[in-house]
Amino acid sequence: MDDERLRAMREEYAAAGLAESAAGDDPVALFDRWLADAVNAGVHEPNAMALATATPNGRPSVRLVLLKGADARGFVFFTNTESRKGAELAANPYAALAMTWHEVQRQVRIEGPVHRLSPAEDDAYFASRPRGSQLGAVASPQSQVVPDRGWLEDRYAEVDRAHPDAEPVPRPAGWGGYRVQPQVVEFWHGRRGRMHDRLRFTRTDADIASGAGWSRDRLAP
Repeated sequence: MDDERLRAMREEYAAAGLAESAAGDDPVALFDRWLADAVNAGVHEPNAMALATATPNGRPSVRLVLLKGADARGFVFFTNTESRKGAELAANPYAALAMTWHEVQRQVRIEGPVHRLSPAEDDAYFASRPRGSQLGAVASPQSQVVPDRGWLEDRYAEVDRAHPDAEPVPRPAGWGGYRVQPQVVEFWHGRRGRMHDRLRFTRTDADIASGAGWSRDRLAP
């Protein structure tokens, strides 16, 4: 696609947006409402989110994962802990998330430290996954170089044979969950003339330790 066509792509957003009175003082509660709105609007995979991690020397990487839990403690996703993102989180346990719901003209950004879930939490979620996803988690050495697609399919078939349908598939040691503890949560709502609404909630380590609430600021678009 040529640059001229890309430059011409734009969409006019809504007249109504996000006021402080509607946002409230709790970003997690607002996030829950927005996620429910996205689900009700029929957004495809409304729990899809971009996860950005970085090496200790600042080389970033980003990919899409699925949100599998959200409450006052943080935002949860699961993955192969020996993958690139797992290695980066082990060395630099801080991440940024972004969720975009075009159908309702909204976006949420989240930043904060990342903590591993407990083995019991890992086991519980792994046991709830479809069997095919369980087999895939065992078969795939995520982020590693493999010979070809045939090698992956052979590996999957081998794991399938090793675990008959009647037997539970054990969770691999290198698979589990992470919780991003929010310290920055920004809500974006599209508005006309590119005068978008941006409300940012922040909380420091000291705030978290003391049980203090969130600070809220409006950002220029």
